Amino acid sequence: MVSEYHPHSKSVALGVWVLTGTRDENPEEIGISHFVEHLVFKGTKKRNAYQIARSLESLGGDLNAFTTREQTTYHCTVLKEDWKIGLEVLSDLVCNMKIAKKDFELEKKVVMQEIQMSDDSPEEIIYDYLFEHCYANHPLGRQILGKSDTLAKMTQKKVNDFYKKFYQGSNLVVSVAGPLEHDALVIEAQKLFRTRKTFNVPNVRRAPRWKAARKFYDDESEQVHILLGLPATSFHDKFRFEAFIINSLLGGGMTSKLYQAVREKQGLAYSVFSSLNTQVDSGNITIYAGTDPTKVKKVLSIIKDELLKIKKDGLKKSDLDLFKTQVRGQLLMGSDDIENRMTSLGVNEMVFEDYRSVERVIKEIEAVDEKSIKAYLKDHFDLEKISVILMGPEVSKMKPWVNAIDFSKK
Repeated sequence: MVSEYHPHSKSVALGVWVLTGTRDENPEEIGISHFVEHLVFKGTKKRNAYQIARSLESLGGDLNAFTTREQTTYHCTVLKEDWKIGLEVLSDLVCNMKIAKKDFELEKKVVMQEIQMSDDSPEEIIYDYLFEHCYANHPLGRQILGKSDTLAKMTQKKVNDFYKKFYQGSNLVVSVAGPLEHDALVIEAQKLFRTRKTFNVPNVRRAPRWKAARKFYDDESEQVHILLGLPATSFHDKFRFEAFIINSLLGGGMTSKLYQAVREKQGLAYSVFSSLNTQVDSGNITIYAGTDPTKVKKVLSIIKDELLKIKKDGLKKSDLDLFKTQVRGQLLMGSDDIENRMTSLGVNEMVFEDYRSVERVIKEIEAVDEKSIKAYLKDHFDLEKISVILMGPEVSKMKPWVNAIDFSKK
């Protein structure tokens, strides 16, 4: 349990983190973590679906949840005087799920629609394709939403067993940010979660091996969607903040190398950016661009050139100072958002079992220098391991020349 005191906020952000996600599922139950996230909102021993929705909305609050490859999170934001109600509602969802057969089957149809909607969105599904191929034969390669065939076979008993197995004891983390004393939170949380049994499921997570891939998906979209990926740092890697800086330099904003080279100077894409995706034992940097089919070769050539420059030259001190200042500013501005702080607290407790203040993180970022950036680029920035996923009209015809690109050489 972790909290951060924000005396001037009029609201409180609360989260309950279940340290179970897509990577913890068995092959025959792919998507069950996400399905459970949906089902808890359909009913508990205390509330039906409407009562759950009304519980906080009637107070002007907000209630939601999300599933990732490594955890499932239930969270709410309420006025400071309503924090006990918010925490009680979250505990009800996490401790008391009770689903009628009719609602179970109805929600299956809803999730099926969500899967189909994702399949129809190239900007979303292309990331699933990257994870599927680069983490082949590993649970991290599975789609968070699940698959229609495994979902169709999902039984109510299997879902209830999963819920009872993982929604327990030390597998739960409570994180809170707002004008709330920690001792008061502990007293209330102990009352609400006292029925949770000791969590004794063995940790069977294994680190994945990155497999470079080149894949092509013909699609009737107007643009070609380009996604590149290469391995990066895990949460526990000593170069985690170097990766953070490199991602900002590469495609983190309008001053980034790719935004300037692809969009501003050439006008080749409206959307071009990079992302750092970090897990407890692995990570990757992805680069996305959407462009006209006739411009794919040029866009890939520019991306290759920028990657090679970074690999060869590292960062100039002026660039390093710029992006360190940028990241510092983003962190400080983000610290004014109690929802953002609640999320950071939860992730840090989940990963490090430790409270990490904004000031502490900024100090670690300030410690990044040209020497450590060069060490990161040498140890982690392996351009021979780049994966390329293309999705769009007749991209399969591009396969010969795309497969011939060597991103590690001029």
